[in-house]
Amino acid sequence: MDLRDFVSETLTQIVEGVKSAQSKAEESGAKVNPHLRTSFEQAGKLGFLQTGGDGFAQIVQFDVALTVTEGTGTKGGIGVFAGAINIGSSGQSQSESSSVSRVKFSVPLSLPK
Repeated sequence: MDLRDFVSETLTQIVEGVKSAQSKAEESGAKVNPHLRTSFEQAGKLGFLQTGGDGFAQIVQFDVALTVTEGTGTKGGIGVFAGAINIGSSGQSQSESSSVSRVKFSVPLSLPK
């Protein structure tokens, strides 16, 4: 999975998860991500950031390990596929090298109210 897709999917699922939790909590009279009535200074101590309006944003922190694999490979095989039965043989030889890098970053996210 590309980093771009991972970040996009993660943030999208957080928002969709909050919206789903809000609907379910409302049935019980509870609230998920209610409007906070506090000073921006106090909210900042709790990890919230002031948005351009009167709302707050939370920080989503990412700590991602990226793996890059380079190599050449050859693959050969013969097989017969019939329904759910796979009969045959296959062999693969490959030479590869890989490196791992860590990336840390944060994204402010204003959740639905």
